[in-house]
Amino acid sequence: MVSDQVKKGKERAPHRSLLYATGLKREDMKKPFIGICNSYESFVPGHCHLNKVGEWLKQCVIEAGGVPMEFNTIAVCDGIAMAHGGMKYSLPSRELIADSVESIARAHCFDAMICVPNCDKIVPGMLLGALRVNIPTIFASGGPMLPGKHPIKDSDSDLNTVYEAVAEENVGKITEEDLSKVEETSCPGCGSCSGMFTANSMNCLYEALGLALPGNGTIPAVAEKRKELWRRAAHRAVEMALAEGPRPRDLVTKESLDNALTLDMAMGGSTNTVLHTLAIAREADVDYSLVRMNELSARTPYICKLAPSGHYHVSDLDRAGGIMAILKRLPQNLLNSATPTVSGKTLGEQIAEAEIRDDDVIRTLDNPYSKDGGLAVLWGNLAERGSVVKKGGVSAKMMVFTGKAICFDSQEEACEGILGGKVKPGHVVVIRYEGPKGGPGMQEMLAPTSYIIGAGLGDDVALITDGRFSGATHGACVGHVSPEAAEGGLIGLLRDGDEITIDIPSRSINAKLDDTEIARRRAAMAEWKPRIRGGWLERYSRLVGNASTGASLK
Repeated sequence: MVSDQVKKGKERAPHRSLLYATGLKREDMKKPFIGICNSYESFVPGHCHLNKVGEWLKQCVIEAGGVPMEFNTIAVCDGIAMAHGGMKYSLPSRELIADSVESIARAHCFDAMICVPNCDKIVPGMLLGALRVNIPTIFASGGPMLPGKHPIKDSDSDLNTVYEAVAEENVGKITEEDLSKVEETSCPGCGSCSGMFTANSMNCLYEALGLALPGNGTIPAVAEKRKELWRRAAHRAVEMALAEGPRPRDLVTKESLDNALTLDMAMGGSTNTVLHTLAIAREADVDYSLVRMNELSARTPYICKLAPSGHYHVSDLDRAGGIMAILKRLPQNLLNSATPTVSGKTLGEQIAEAEIRDDDVIRTLDNPYSKDGGLAVLWGNLAERGSVVKKGGVSAKMMVFTGKAICFDSQEEACEGILGGKVKPGHVVVIRYEGPKGGPGMQEMLAPTSYIIGAGLGDDVALITDGRFSGATHGACVGHVSPEAAEGGLIGLLRDGDEITIDIPSRSINAKLDDTEIARRRAAMAEWKPRIRGGWLERYSRLVGNASTGASLK
């Protein structure tokens, strides 16, 4: 076992002495050491219950014959970090988490790991670290939040509802008292935000990727059956430690990434899944590209539409049968059913056990939302290295849109402009210098996109950015525009009034500028200077790669 490096032989007596100080006994030195990588923080709703989850997992590991060793990572709540300087730290935190997982697992020689993430960057961050150490690892997330009940409309509500309510109050559609009621009821308790936002998208994808047990992405945080999922994950971690596999690099392959992204297209997940799966593929040494993602989108029907694009939430998907039920509904020739999983079964065997319990939540193949997937990659002179749109959240009217640019050099400028009435029907809002390097940190644009929807402009205004979006974003919003403005991309050369055409069916995004004009503007463009000096973000801006390769550190 890997842990023999710190517990076996006379020369390891000092190591054992330190372990005894933590309460371990001599008989524990014969058992596998199971690292429990927990992202508990008391102030993050997706994570505020994970201290209790960690205690339960430790009990279950002991019950299964292992020795639990819990450690913690940081966890940024994107919702709390949103729309101020704190969001610049969200995506970079993925790299810090990966480094910390690698550091602790290597230094303390675990035989296997249970990763307990929940919110956005924590899920991929833990996997990047697990791929580096490549010991048997199982993911057991904290689970999604239940939706709130909208106090004004007869519908469920979530975090996105609150952002849109801000804009509704700003234009007089609702009162300040109404806004307060929405604010107080939309997030009813612990768990990752209740729609198919980034956290839940990633936790669901890990089921198809083979890294988590069925139910990982959909069983509500407060459901009793979630406790049983954690118990089974603990037992499997001990079994995998003794068997010395499967390991993350056995599971993350081109075939399993195809499975995960096919699921993503079928359920219209967050655009952030594109960024994170590219980074995961890079860490696993798997050659994967945006071109492949578009190929999968072209062949995969969009059959499950959850909030913010639809009115159902993740808890409804769980009731309908969960992720394996979506995969069961798909034509099986779209999937690589022989891929292994942490359960010990193949993905195909898990799918065979699934039951589809609601044909409205998971539509039949003769009644899809669209014949192709919920995400799309666009190319053109504005995105020579690609850009991403959640097409499942775009209305039919906005699938092809030509408008005049109104340019903002930061998210803050854009928010002020939208709430101040500068954005009018027919505009394409351009938010630039918010890419991985330029931001730095590639902020999410949930606030400006929600303000557009809340102001009633969702079918009259598009938005493009070299930043990224929350999974809660919907509407004609194109992100990850690459190359970014800080790299000299055309998005940085745009001026107010330039004509921009977004054609989602044709997978294109272009500015109506000829090569001569582009060259003239580029020659006159001032050299980009980093916005932040000192600290972690300056280092990040120097080292981070392009969004088209996952915004990984070089």
